[in-house]
Amino acid sequence: MGKLFGTDGIRGIANEYPMTPEIAIKIGKAVALKFKDANGHSRIIIGRDTRLSGNMIEYALVSGICAMGTDALLADIMPTPGIAFLTSYFKANAGIMVSASHNPFYDNGIKIFNGDGYKLSDDLENEIEYLMSDNSQLSNNTSSNNIGSVRLIDEALSRYKNFLKNTLSNKFSLENIKIVIDCSNGATYKIAPELFADLGADIEVMNNNPTGRNINDNCGSEHTEPIVKQVLEKKADIGIAFDGDGDRLIAVDENGNILSGDKILAISAIIMKKNGLLANNHVVSTVMSNMGLVSLLKSKGINHTMSQVGDRYVMQEMIKTGAVLGGEDSGHIIFSDYQTTGDGILTALKLIQFMKEESQPLAVLAKIMPVYPQVLINIQVSRKPEIKDIPELADAIKHVENILREKGRVLVRYSGTQPLCRVMVEGESGSEAEKLCRFLADKVRECIG
Repeated sequence: MGKLFGTDGIRGIANEYPMTPEIAIKIGKAVALKFKDANGHSRIIIGRDTRLSGNMIEYALVSGICAMGTDALLADIMPTPGIAFLTSYFKANAGIMVSASHNPFYDNGIKIFNGDGYKLSDDLENEIEYLMSDNSQLSNNTSSNNIGSVRLIDEALSRYKNFLKNTLSNKFSLENIKIVIDCSNGATYKIAPELFADLGADIEVMNNNPTGRNINDNCGSEHTEPIVKQVLEKKADIGIAFDGDGDRLIAVDENGNILSGDKILAISAIIMKKNGLLANNHVVSTVMSNMGLVSLLKSKGINHTMSQVGDRYVMQEMIKTGAVLGGEDSGHIIFSDYQTTGDGILTALKLIQFMKEESQPLAVLAKIMPVYPQVLINIQVSRKPEIKDIPELADAIKHVENILREKGRVLVRYSGTQPLCRVMVEGESGSEAEKLCRFLADKVRECIG
């Protein structure tokens, strides 16, 4: 069957493993069976983003879950971190988010959370994949005399909104702060404007009219040109752009400069340490992090660990090290004192809180981290063999590493959700990094393009 789950816990991206109702039913059955309570009162929470196929996949999951005698609780349209929160809040056995994150509307997939609101480990995902292929187990546990029920969760968005507000002090206010919000026509389209307006902010909202087909379409965290323009035109204090399922944040400062996850991590780490909130003096990022972040944390005496790409791997490393802050340059930021996964809205709230505490505009705070020139090229590939097993490509990577030595680095990896190979080169010279990155990208195309 092949590997179904990606690094972000996503399954079902159209170009590799199309998500169909038939497969969704099997996933529903397998998740229900894996997390079934011995007492027979199992419950699984399901949410979705705004893409066209969301209802279809949701209904198929519900069919599989209920067929196994497990109840399905529907949260309707909800950001992914909202499902993580609700799963833990209601003490459900598991949570499922129907989303393909930052991908186009025609893709869809799922993210699965355990009863504590954490994304599943590789081992648990492998067990679910095995159960999906074991028709005897799925059939033996199906009984028309003992099917599950379906119900909507009352005020699901309000519960999540209250949770977010409770991460702040009672006196916290956003009065006199102007914010441009890009909802990416996705899962944050309703809750984000409501929350920031409730807190007193002067808001300008973009891309909050989902049609099912316009999610992530030239908007949101993956396409920041429109929000940069709006921040400058409206003379806003900050712009916040979410991805389709709301677990990522990319920020824009008052001068129109983009802050990706690494800069948000840097600001958060320094201020949290200053305020005595950086438990174990430790931050976790991924191997994609800019060397500027690595250099900054070292200079400030903050311990730093890199995980493989994927916010669930960041979370796993945070648990190992006792860190309360971690994230990815792509905009997944985890504040584990409050959340079990990346949460775009929570990250935006914390970033603005830091601006208020320091009485500094975002552009000033962002200067704390130097940025090494980094070039990233995505190449469409026809297959995904191990990089080390492609001699010509492995030799080319070694050649570039010898040129850069300790003044740069190379990372060549496959996307966990798309048929892409990502080539990243970082160095002191931007022109050299671009030249070397293009050289490696051409090698990738020759070998597996």
